[in-house]
Amino acid sequence: MRIDKRAALRRCCSALLALAVSTGLLSTDAASADGTPAKELFGARALPTEAAPTSYGFYSKGCLAGGIAIPTDGPTWQAMRLSRNRRWGHPQMIGLIERFSHDAVEKIGWPGLLLGDISQPRGGPMLSGHASHQIGLDADIWLTPMPQRTLSYQEREEISATSMLDKSKFLTIDPSVWTPSHARLIMMAASYPEVERVFVNPAIKRKLCDTWRGDRAALGKVRPIYGHDYHFHIRIKCPAGSKGCKDQATVPAGDGCDKSLAWWFTDAPWAKPKKKPGEKPPKPKFATLADLPKACAVVLNGPAPASEQQATYGAAYRAPAAIPAAATSIESVIGAAAEAPLANVPVPLPRPALQ
Repeated sequence: MRIDKRAALRRCCSALLALAVSTGLLSTDAASADGTPAKELFGARALPTEAAPTSYGFYSKGCLAGGIAIPTDGPTWQAMRLSRNRRWGHPQMIGLIERFSHDAVEKIGWPGLLLGDISQPRGGPMLSGHASHQIGLDADIWLTPMPQRTLSYQEREEISATSMLDKSKFLTIDPSVWTPSHARLIMMAASYPEVERVFVNPAIKRKLCDTWRGDRAALGKVRPIYGHDYHFHIRIKCPAGSKGCKDQATVPAGDGCDKSLAWWFTDAPWAKPKKKPGEKPPKPKFATLADLPKACAVVLNGPAPASEQQATYGAAYRAPAAIPAAATSIESVIGAAAEAPLANVPVPLPRPALQ
């Protein structure tokens, strides 16, 4: 009988991870005895751990086993900032991005997605830019439409995303750059059942509250947060059966267009912390491997596939057969997208090695 060595290796590594989580026998103290920041350890890994796809810990404190990378280019997306090597994620996250990009083009006429950071190959803390994105279930989508040509590597490094804010006014949308299509794109992202939250700038949230005339059921998932004026952040739920993954608290009932949003337009969120005379600022404390879930030591040091090509998957999204005839308005189209089950996205298979 022929033995699939790669499958056997994944099963072995997955068994070790399961043992570490279930028994607590794995000690991370020795692994991080020198106090090396975990972001340096995970940031140095160029390829994922070859194991069953599993998210460990919380969005801002964890790691990812068996991550896959979205291809740099697809029919409806292009990945940006390739030098960061952050286009990895859990297969459910990658599948959702590909499906969303297809729906955005086909159903609301968006030209295609420009993808920002998803996760590092093994998740974990990043060297710069994010506190979350650690377990492969977060993704940043630029609010700049994809151009109708393939961007060069240099352009992907240097082009800046477009802010939606009027820089001359406090938390105000710039009407010269914001369009109804931006609103449709964000609301479509929030409409998928597996999406837990969509983070946007408070000004964008208020704009949606004031202008969205469709079904507002998904509007509560759109949450205001600092920054996020040039991109929005999609977060999906922990995959079913992920015992080591910790979901975020349930989004409060309602559309979120209440006093919790009004708070962002007061001085409170922007007030600088008061310091006592002569008080020195505290030294930054970076998380070490010991601060992460125990399984992350195995994830960090687990075996990697032979190459990125071997580890890169493409979900090849298959659209539903047809949009219901009644779905004539943009709101109905978005509703139809939400109802289409993720089962329409086949389990990702390895992409053939490039010749």
